[in-house]
Amino acid sequence: MTKIFARLMKDESGATAIEYGLIAALISVALIAGATSLGGTLNDTFNALSDKMDEAKTKSDGYAAP
Repeated sequence: MTKIFARLMKDESGATAIEYGLIAALISVALIAGATSLGGTLNDTFNALSDKMDEAKTKSDGYAAP
């Protein structure tokens, strides 16, 4: 019985799988955080661009060509 227990204590394959799982989870969290931040920035940029285009259209609508 002690031989089986000693063999199980030496087996590190489960620990390696857990480590890889933790690394994958950490990378996933970092990717999600980065995508969320980038998405917010892109949304602000496109909203500002849309506002400027609306402003330019409003100004051009008031312009009467000769």
